[in-house]
Amino acid sequence: MNRFFKIESYKFIVITILLLLGVSSCKSVYQTQSFTNNIVPLAPNYEQEQNWAVLPWTYSEELQTIASQEQDTLMADVFYVYPTLFLDAKDKRWNIPVDDAVQNEKVLNTAVQFQASAWATAGKLYVPFYRQAHIRSYAMYNQGGKQAFEIAYADVKTAFEFYLKHYNKGRPIIIASHSQGTTHTRRLLKEFFDGTDLQKQLIAAYIPGMGIQSNEFATIKPMTTPDEIAGFVSWNTYKKNTYPKKDKNWFKGSVTSNPVTWDTKKATVRDQHKGFLFSNGKLYDKALTITITDGLVWTSLPHFPLRLFAIFKKNYHVGDINLFWQDIRENAELRTRNWDYKQHDAKKRHSTF
Repeated sequence: MNRFFKIESYKFIVITILLLLGVSSCKSVYQTQSFTNNIVPLAPNYEQEQNWAVLPWTYSEELQTIASQEQDTLMADVFYVYPTLFLDAKDKRWNIPVDDAVQNEKVLNTAVQFQASAWATAGKLYVPFYRQAHIRSYAMYNQGGKQAFEIAYADVKTAFEFYLKHYNKGRPIIIASHSQGTTHTRRLLKEFFDGTDLQKQLIAAYIPGMGIQSNEFATIKPMTTPDEIAGFVSWNTYKKNTYPKKDKNWFKGSVTSNPVTWDTKKATVRDQHKGFLFSNGKLYDKALTITITDGLVWTSLPHFPLRLFAIFKKNYHVGDINLFWQDIRENAELRTRNWDYKQHDAKKRHSTF
């Protein structure tokens, strides 16, 4: 649910901060229609490049700058599923078409630029457009939300199947997602990786923004060391000493990875934080401290321009990834190197017999 845009003026910086950290406390009243009266958008054909937000050969100039190297030199792939950007309370549709220009611009200029980009130096990015479900699908799960999520997941699954068949070629895989994206990648991991041969290709799954239990998967386990592979990490970010106002127990007992040290440490100091990617495209290191509690990552108010505009914000869900952008980037590179090392080590040991 990120909303980050490039800043061209002081006024726009202020607006961006308000959007970034969701300072408004207004409660949305959703307009909707019965799902039976809903016109379902056409399913995308992933043979057509236009239905992919990002393929390794379609990087924007900004993304290529972040990647800072030829994609062919990267040994891994990253399959990333973006969060809900379909937020208009007055929009009665349950799912957004993949050719919606406004939504696609948000995907590219917010989710890809400030989330998916964190993995751009660890692997080649594959980001499908999908018929994302409207945000109200969570609150109205039994009034149409379930069907909307099924449509969205069908696209993610189809895109992943196309990726495996046409693009992967046996390369190791990082699964990355946020929020609604994690709703879908959780299912994807169960269906394609959990206890299957494909799990051998799994470097790691970074799936923040939802409450994920430690026993969510049969064989894919939470990772508790920085270089561990074949498992998952997940977290949900709130301001220190605060809790969700709604559904107050959803986070309890969920996996809470430390997105700074990637181990079992319960607290960090500012010097350990590697970098928050802000909406002006600048990286701010040593910007925050965190404390791990049951199901939540508690953060201090990050140090960034005009930070006082966010002083009353408590829910940092929209910043789950970009608050730890450099931390994620370096960790994904480390896990990828370790996956490669273990493959070579296994081949070496096998050759001695």
